[in-house]
Amino acid sequence: MTMTDSAAVQQQAGRRNGNMLVLLTLVASADTLFFQQPLGINMFLFAIAVTAGVLLSAPKPLALRPAVTLAAVAFVASAPLLESPSIPGGFFAAFGLALAALARSRLMPQRLTALPSVLLRFALAAPMRLARDWSKSRADRVSRQAAKVLPKLVAWLIPGLFTLVFLTLLSFANPLIEQVLSNIDFAAILHFLNPLRLAFWLATAAAVWPLLRPRLKRRRRMAQSETGEAFGGNLFGQAAVFRSLLIFNALFAVQTSLDLVYLWGGAELPDGMTHAEYAHRGAYPLVLTALLAGAFVLVVMRSKGPGEKSPVIRGLVHAWIGQNILLCVSSILRLDRYVEAYSLTELRVAAGIWMGLVAVGLALILLRILLRRSNEWLIAMNLTALAATLYVCAFTDFPALIARFNVEYSRALAGEGMPLDLDYVYSLGPAAVPALDTYIAALPQAADEKTGALSVRTRLEADALASANNWRSWSFRAHRLRRYLSGHKNIAWAAQRAKNDPQDF
Repeated sequence: MTMTDSAAVQQQAGRRNGNMLVLLTLVASADTLFFQQPLGINMFLFAIAVTAGVLLSAPKPLALRPAVTLAAVAFVASAPLLESPSIPGGFFAAFGLALAALARSRLMPQRLTALPSVLLRFALAAPMRLARDWSKSRADRVSRQAAKVLPKLVAWLIPGLFTLVFLTLLSFANPLIEQVLSNIDFAAILHFLNPLRLAFWLATAAAVWPLLRPRLKRRRRMAQSETGEAFGGNLFGQAAVFRSLLIFNALFAVQTSLDLVYLWGGAELPDGMTHAEYAHRGAYPLVLTALLAGAFVLVVMRSKGPGEKSPVIRGLVHAWIGQNILLCVSSILRLDRYVEAYSLTELRVAAGIWMGLVAVGLALILLRILLRRSNEWLIAMNLTALAATLYVCAFTDFPALIARFNVEYSRALAGEGMPLDLDYVYSLGPAAVPALDTYIAALPQAADEKTGALSVRTRLEADALASANNWRSWSFRAHRLRRYLSGHKNIAWAAQRAKNDPQDF
């Protein structure tokens, strides 16, 4: 081995040891921040710590400008975790960290439309990255080091055993030694090394290591047989696609016409059927219908497919996509009508957002056809729309929004509609307290609902203050709620007193 090769090996070993040091530091940080702790600002702090680890573990030191740029990207992606810990916030933090890791290792694609493919390959390679690197680095050294380590362990066996025996005897003979040994909390040490904690360390290391040493899964191209091509050509040939689109357009036209008459026009429905029932039964199946339609269009308009060869088929596809977009809009209107009748829930909010995204996806399919873009462009644009929606959702306090909507449109405030479901309000969590205060203030002093509402409000306030002493659970959203509660401490007490003795007020 030449001196150059030896220097390269030493440099690689030093870099590997540096990565291990960063990994151990991040695992220790995760243990302090997360293990058996509530979620809050600890998620944001850990994302920032991992960002620093990714930048420090670069094969070559980064210049100031790229380092600041990558840190800024990770910070913006992790910012929703400052507002409140959430699944969308965690998703964006992971997305920002993946971008920083790929850019630091020069694995970013030249075209942004290829980014989803690169991220997918990175995600597929990540789960087993730590195990593969560990086995690869240890395979060529285990046999050599075993011969060195084993004799040393054996040499320490006898001294170790006799040391324990002598220490036990001396503790019986010397009360000072016994006192020192009794002050050692062996139970705490065993608790610190419990199997659940060790599993948490291992899971954290497996999640962080791919960011420190990112790799992309190799692409595999599957050859298509001539039989498969012939079958696919017949199944989605020009004649089959033309007939399908004619039938589909006619079928969807019937559905669209019915929606225009009964949903948009407000015509009288048959006896025994309400507009709420009509709206509810169609909201979710129609979105699934639109998704299947979008998949069919992608197959029809594939490269060198029947859609590219026939102007008539392209026209039918355009008309069908337009009908599907109108179908999604009708689904949103159906959901709105159902919410007016039966109040708002988190599932119904999610369904409304999903319907809007499906409509955007169909519009992007139409743009893809008109602009003659690739499916890669279509996937990138859809993921961009999804990411933008999730980023906004991560900053939105949906429980507070839902509680406020249900209170404003409840029978007590609006004079019509559904009574407020206090059990569901409680399930929304402490964020519902401000809306509940509005509800309590609007109720007559002698109303029976007031007692139940006060009870729910008291429990929600206790839940909000339960984790106030743990700094890890801090977030801007929780901070704002605690400030609100500190300024409205007496609202429940005053309402209860007014109920018990109305003459005092």
